[in-house]
Amino acid sequence: MPGVTRSVWQSRKAAREACDVCIVGAGILGASTAWWLGKLAPRLRVVVVDARWPAYGASGRNAGFLLQGAVTDYVSDIRLYGIDRARALRTFTHENRDQLLAEIPTESFGFVPSGSLTVAGETEEEERLRESAALMDRDGFPAELLGASAVNTRLGSKDYRSGLLVPTGGMLNPAELVGQLIARSGATSHTHRPVLHVDADAVEGGDFRIAAGTVVVCAGPWTAELLPEAARFVRPVRAQMMALEPARPMTLDLPIYSHEGFYYLRPDPRGRILVGGARHLHREVEVGFRDATTPALQADLLDYARRHFPELARARKVTAWAGTMGFSPDGLPFVGRVPSGAYLATGFTGHGMAYGFRSGRLLANLVTGTEDPFAALFDPERPTAAASQCASD
Repeated sequence: MPGVTRSVWQSRKAAREACDVCIVGAGILGASTAWWLGKLAPRLRVVVVDARWPAYGASGRNAGFLLQGAVTDYVSDIRLYGIDRARALRTFTHENRDQLLAEIPTESFGFVPSGSLTVAGETEEEERLRESAALMDRDGFPAELLGASAVNTRLGSKDYRSGLLVPTGGMLNPAELVGQLIARSGATSHTHRPVLHVDADAVEGGDFRIAAGTVVVCAGPWTAELLPEAARFVRPVRAQMMALEPARPMTLDLPIYSHEGFYYLRPDPRGRILVGGARHLHREVEVGFRDATTPALQADLLDYARRHFPELARARKVTAWAGTMGFSPDGLPFVGRVPSGAYLATGFTGHGMAYGFRSGRLLANLVTGTEDPFAALFDPERPTAAASQCASD
């Protein structure tokens, strides 16, 4: 990080390397950027460097949803960002999905074209889903509104209200996706190399220095530690999940968002049910970089799962984990160049998989001087207003 000093005993000749583009961070953003640079500018020498290993952070700890849109429903997008931006955001996430499935063999990252379902837990949420269905139909985004009976019968659940089925949603293995992108990118990858200092033309660690024509920082919530100017873009927020093993197979076969997106769950390939969320009940605790679960939040997750899914009443808890996400002030990511001369991608606010692959293309286009129609949408210099609902504060 900037400001790091060394004693005379620690000073030693650093291993030196040179490249055209150095990407800091091997999550979905760094991996996607490396892949697109390999495709669009194969003559460039690209290096990806990570403090640990690919998908160590939020990219390997999320639920593996491939969703469409910016928030939990289209009406919320429109209220927060206006109709033009909301339409552009949903178009961007559709391109993210379509380009990913067109470019990378889906079997290599466990993609399941299941669709996705946002279910209403309250009356007001139910009304928004109904209005969202009509507006999505008007704007050409496929969706189907399901009544409470249809939702609960399909899911084997109880007490859910209506649901909005989006057929273009899906599930994937996020860690496998990141690994595939890096492996197929042609980039040189360095793991277990913590970066301590970033300039516009160099990346430096304790025992290495990489000179680069361009530096791209994709370090999620850690971006602000490397680029102080990014502190206004991102803050660290923790999420927790658990894996439950039902006593017998369940009918749940697609990703579920409920209660304003504060709860989410899905099946995994082994038939376990992955459950996450409940952060809104523990806001003051669920911040920072500490990699740990807490008994209180885990109890709330288990209570939620058992309350809505009778088959989980006797399910065995297999494991639990936490991950740190980067939240932005307005709920939308920042992708572009900052005054120091480096490029960054950060502040994905829990939606990295929905944006990541197409954002990598956006970064690759910016680095190579290629026009991109979405550049202004995520420009770091755009006006931002705190949108606490979108940022799930």
